[in-house]
Amino acid sequence: MDDFEQQVAPYRRELLAHCYRLLGSLHDAEDLVQETMLRAWRAIDTYDAERASLRTWLYRIATNACLTALKGRGRRALPSGLVGAETDPLAPIEPSLDVPWLQPFPTDPAVASADRGSLRLALVAAMQYLPARQRAVLVLRDVLDWPAADVAAALDTTPASVNSALQRARARLAEVDLEEEDVNEPTDREVRAVVEDYVRAFEAADVEGLTRLLAERVVLEMPPAPLWFVGKDAYAGFIERVYAMRGPAWRLRITMANDQPAVGAYVRADDGRYHAHSLQVFTVTKAGITHNVTFFDQTLFAYFDLPLDLE
Repeated sequence: MDDFEQQVAPYRRELLAHCYRLLGSLHDAEDLVQETMLRAWRAIDTYDAERASLRTWLYRIATNACLTALKGRGRRALPSGLVGAETDPLAPIEPSLDVPWLQPFPTDPAVASADRGSLRLALVAAMQYLPARQRAVLVLRDVLDWPAADVAAALDTTPASVNSALQRARARLAEVDLEEEDVNEPTDREVRAVVEDYVRAFEAADVEGLTRLLAERVVLEMPPAPLWFVGKDAYAGFIERVYAMRGPAWRLRITMANDQPAVGAYVRADDGRYHAHSLQVFTVTKAGITHNVTFFDQTLFAYFDLPLDLE
């Protein structure tokens, strides 16, 4: 068993990302990686290194484990995929904990990836509209760059069926609005500067300064509440409400999620400490911040190596 763990350890992180792309859930992806390793360990005597590399074999097991897990499940979504935009910044914030919400994925900015962009929140959310097998074909062909024959072998089908599923998946994605993803992106340095300015403005409770960093049609959404806003005025109005409700004392810590800039937000409580409040994931373009998905789930902080409170 120790030898097996040593062999598969280098692939755990990329398998986690693979399962996340298919499932849209960080928690579920962790469970499925564990399931993959258990299945692989039980079947290790049947593994033939001449037919496939260990990496390819593990991906086959992981993909089929995810497809089994997805049977009978609905898609994971963001608020903008479920309800219309809200126009009242004072609308009630009522979490819907029974909805299977999309979750963010921690990424390391120091690790260069050939498939950078395949984890972006908008794309993962769009992929949730695809049937499970089309989703798997799209990831194996377009993200992992597997030949159609290899995908067919992994999914126990034919190359013709794989190519047909890939065409349908691409056509469906083309129908989903990914306009913000097509905008010419700024450099990493420019993105970092925008996020650092946002942090300074937010911590200073400077709503006017924060608003200057936003695109005109900026989107703010906040799972698990089925609530989202469009436009600078609505965004600013909601942030003013946040300061009125929770006070102006905040601290933000910069991180990365889904290959996008993100921050962990902390609010000062009566004990004088700053407690974990939300994880905010940004889309930054030449026009400014076009999207902020704010996840009110403090259990996510550990995945991003963020503490639950600050001095």
